[in-house]
Amino acid sequence: MASTAFGGTTQKCTACGKTVYLVDQLVADNRFFHKFCFRCHHCNRTLKLSNYSSFEGVLYCKPHYDQLLKVTGSLDKSFEAAPRSSKAEKHVDREGLANSRISSIFVGTQDKCVVCKKTAYPIEKVTVDGNSYHRPCFKCSHGGCTISPSNYIAHDGKVYCKHHHNQLFMSKGNFSQFESKHEEIRARVKIPVLDENTENHTTENGVASN
Repeated sequence: MASTAFGGTTQKCTACGKTVYLVDQLVADNRFFHKFCFRCHHCNRTLKLSNYSSFEGVLYCKPHYDQLLKVTGSLDKSFEAAPRSSKAEKHVDREGLANSRISSIFVGTQDKCVVCKKTAYPIEKVTVDGNSYHRPCFKCSHGGCTISPSNYIAHDGKVYCKHHHNQLFMSKGNFSQFESKHEEIRARVKIPVLDENTENHTTENGVASN
């Protein structure tokens, strides 16, 4: 007697020979199968108790069972003797074409993203000014804003959104000069100081103001 597990007896799957428990067990023709092992011998399609046929212990989906019986006149013969229909050939051709199109997306020129230095495949690539980017890497160099090929500005090998580019370069055209300009402005600002002995305000250099 088989040992018990998961609340019931355990049996061996006819297809793979491994233990099959009640939770994923399927019984057909007094034989036990895993549900995912219950497949057509010819096309490997998963079967159900409602759509399978068997001959001498071999499982088939109903279409292939009928095809083999009708074309060869006997289930003793192989599918290899049966001519392929033009409809089946067209289906295979279409499937092959679709797979080749998908494969072409991931092959060919493998450019490197100028930001992260990793391969940027065509399906995820943005190319501007001869440089390649991953779409998530194509961001404003100053603010990290999301940009697109239609609303970016390139400057000294970096890309910016229009807002930050105008903010940084509209006056001097150089980021370092932009920073020094702000330092100069801050240095010139006079901070009012309240004189405790008078109601007048004086600046840091002692000049009185009313």
